[in-house]
Amino acid sequence: MSAKLPLPALPLLVELGTEELPVKALPALAQALFDGVLDALNKRGIACERGDAKPLYSPRRLAVQLPAVAVEQPEQRSEVLGPYLNVALDADGQPTKALQGFAAKAGVDWTQLERIADNKGERFVHRALKPGAKTAELLPEVLREAIAAMPIPKPMRWGDHDYAFARPVHWLVLLLGDDVVEGGLFGVRAGRDSRGHRFLHGGAVTIARPGDYLETLRAAKVLADPDERRTHIAAEVEQAARAVGGHARIDADNLEQVNCLVEWPKAVACTFEPEFLAVPQEALIATMEANQKFFPVLSEGGRLTEHFVGIANIESKNPEEIRKGYERVIRPRFADAKFFYDEDLKQGLSAMNAGLASVTYQAKLGSVAEKANRVAALAEVIAPQIGVDPVLARRAALLAKADLQSRMVNEFPELQGIAGRYYAKHDAALDDLSADDRQSLANAIDEAYQPRFAGDDIALSPLGKTLAIAERLDTLAGGFAAGLKPTGNKDPFALRRNALGLARSLIESGIDINLQSLLSTAALQAVLAVASTSPKDAEKQKEHLKGVATATTDTTAIRSSFVANFLRDHAVDQQQVLHVLNADAIATEAYDFILDRLRGYYADKGVSVQHFNAVAEKHPTSLYDFDRRIDAIGTFATLPEAAALAAANKRIGNILKKVEGDIPATVDATLLKEPAESALAEAVEAVYAETGHALAHGDYVNALAHLARLRPQVDAFFDNVMVNVDDLPLRNNRLALLKRLADRLGSVAAIEHLSG
Repeated sequence: MSAKLPLPALPLLVELGTEELPVKALPALAQALFDGVLDALNKRGIACERGDAKPLYSPRRLAVQLPAVAVEQPEQRSEVLGPYLNVALDADGQPTKALQGFAAKAGVDWTQLERIADNKGERFVHRALKPGAKTAELLPEVLREAIAAMPIPKPMRWGDHDYAFARPVHWLVLLLGDDVVEGGLFGVRAGRDSRGHRFLHGGAVTIARPGDYLETLRAAKVLADPDERRTHIAAEVEQAARAVGGHARIDADNLEQVNCLVEWPKAVACTFEPEFLAVPQEALIATMEANQKFFPVLSEGGRLTEHFVGIANIESKNPEEIRKGYERVIRPRFADAKFFYDEDLKQGLSAMNAGLASVTYQAKLGSVAEKANRVAALAEVIAPQIGVDPVLARRAALLAKADLQSRMVNEFPELQGIAGRYYAKHDAALDDLSADDRQSLANAIDEAYQPRFAGDDIALSPLGKTLAIAERLDTLAGGFAAGLKPTGNKDPFALRRNALGLARSLIESGIDINLQSLLSTAALQAVLAVASTSPKDAEKQKEHLKGVATATTDTTAIRSSFVANFLRDHAVDQQQVLHVLNADAIATEAYDFILDRLRGYYADKGVSVQHFNAVAEKHPTSLYDFDRRIDAIGTFATLPEAAALAAANKRIGNILKKVEGDIPATVDATLLKEPAESALAEAVEAVYAETGHALAHGDYVNALAHLARLRPQVDAFFDNVMVNVDDLPLRNNRLALLKRLADRLGSVAAIEHLSG
């Protein structure tokens, strides 16, 4: 869009008046209309000045207000190519029927046509210049095109008309400057009459000119600017909350929905019976926000009080009646929540666990109880590695899904884990635990679900981290074992979200643990589960992997121990395990899937693709170690030596790829003939000694700093030494030196990716 317009230009106003539009779709509809009008104007070459313009909307209207739009299109130039001369003219130079037809179509005599030449020869062409159309004439078409492109969620028809829109349309304002643009949509003629508030202002509201739009509607008790309305709502809510001695919880999504429900917001302070505060506050807050669009009032300590704020779409002469209505509508919901909570407490969390055996988690992976057992086994493996009691970890994991059987979670699914935390604190079956262990277990049941959404915090406590990691490991391994890998936009088991949640939990907690080994353990459990529920599937998988078996002798110590425990706990004959497909293939696929999620995670942190690929190629077994390598390669890339060493390592890699046969494992000092290769060999051995301790302890920044000092020797070697000489022992020795150099240069990351 042009910043400076050719004169003349006039302000534009479009307002589409409707019945109340769908709340969740309203902002997107307004944005689509705004973008569609701009795109349609631009498509027609009509210059406009956007300035600070933005979508305007309220529940009953969508509007576009632009400060300046050119009153006409620029001159329209056209060029239509005609026939070539050998087709257009006969032997006497007279026009053929082809040329005469072309000229007639253009509306001119053939002698008025111009000629141009291209690589095929000379041809006729018709060039024309005509005045641009008036913007006022094009606006109805512009508006129809913009509306046709809008993402209407469920188009509605009304009356006996054959057109449809999100809601029935009642009026259309279409002004260019002070004048009404002739036209119509949805059976409504354009005019300058809008509507004010449905109850506070009767009749039409006349818009004299586009610049008066917001102020004219404000006088008619309509705030048509969504930003102004949103700010006003928040201020009213906070003021009402302060009046009762608290502060409002203003959830962004709740605020946005309320903003799309009202045109003239007024806050109403309300209260409920304090006895309901015995119910978990998350349940009360959930029903206030999700069901009624109210704003809870919290104490200074962040606890829910018996106050809340509702937003009325009316400035009532009797707000007391509105308050009573709000309090009356919320009371039954709170009473239900209290009933559910009290009944759940009577049952107890441990007792709820029994019902999980009859609830299917996934057809191939068994029940929720079986999933809880798999998660518990993984938690036992993880716990000692991060300083958590494995017995407590197993117990917490076995209870972490119990609240799915509660009445509270059945009514409020978003309280999974949160409800379990409350119930664990009151479960008599946990009375044998110390107060600290009981609190830790209760918190971990809640934290196992973290992060619940993008941007959410990871689990805080060590036990919570243990459960969160174990839960996501099983979900990922189970998803891949059961053939539920996401395709396109379909991800029914949220494997992408679980992969990123697992990665964040490990990286942001600084947990240095072998993820590949844990994935193998989780995958083994998953394939055993699939085999037990569907022998046919197990046979298909065995055929796919050519019957490669998993045995305890070829696993890591952790996995060997796990397999032994699994056989003991489940009374599985070892021969059965030997006939199950190799879980390592699933573990590898899951690991690569997690790395793929990390691409976006690090991109959001500003890490370049080259840096990510350099580390990913090394496949670190620990994601915390992966993160340290990312940091180190970022520091290394800033060094002046980095680019040259990266290019050298790439060159070395290309040389070594072409080698046929084995390269000696060691460098023979007696075969170092050239001063440059002797200097490089000495420098390489020195850097091995200098970096060994740093690499062993993950001090990658220090290690790469030492490696950067090799640049002079590397440059000198390639400047003065021929590698592929005819003398085979000499050539092999130089290759051995390069391989030893490359191994250390690539010890942190595949730095050749930095060479571009």
